[in-house]
Amino acid sequence: MSSQQPIRPAPIKAVFWDFGGVILTSPFDAFNRFEAERGLPKDFIRGVNARNPHTNAWAKLERSEVDPAGFAALFEEESAALGHRLSGHEVLARISGDVRPEMVTALRKVKARYRIACLTNNAKVGEGPGMTRNVQRAAQIAEIMTLFDAVIESSKVGIRKPEPRFYEIACETLGVRPTETVFLDDLGINLKPAAAMGMRTIKVTGPAQALAELEAVLGHPL
Repeated sequence: MSSQQPIRPAPIKAVFWDFGGVILTSPFDAFNRFEAERGLPKDFIRGVNARNPHTNAWAKLERSEVDPAGFAALFEEESAALGHRLSGHEVLARISGDVRPEMVTALRKVKARYRIACLTNNAKVGEGPGMTRNVQRAAQIAEIMTLFDAVIESSKVGIRKPEPRFYEIACETLGVRPTETVFLDDLGINLKPAAAMGMRTIKVTGPAQALAELEAVLGHPL
């Protein structure tokens, strides 16, 4: 009687990286500081973002369906409906995080053996994909972006995570199948459709945790 051999996963050919919350610190940290300054409930802004997540102000901004002024007006209405009217312009000013050096070092090491792509929900605000208003930080982020073989930006393709087509575009751009990729993101809602397509996924809570899990998936140290 023969036993069935377990199916081995396809070898990894590409690593996909979210940007804010993975390569940069999470914008939610900056939002929490803003909330503390204003005496707002913690994670209030995150709660506004989570309401009607596919059609709210953030979703429309990240698909370039509205400009920053249009976003600001919509966000003010949405936040007011939840009890605290906030300026969308002030929120946008806090969206860009700080670079995590250990993640950039890992990017360089991974690039030596795999294809890499950045999959980011962003908007046409600030400077470049990092959406920063700081000139020095914008230059730093621009240098990081040159490491990637491809950068898939929601503001340019008109589709955003977690829409499955966003991940399909990333795979098509790098010429890989979903089963040949691993994807790092800090939001579970963005990882679910990727996993359903066959990608191996890592939910990032911090650099050390993320890189340890990535080493386990890749099968070698970074």
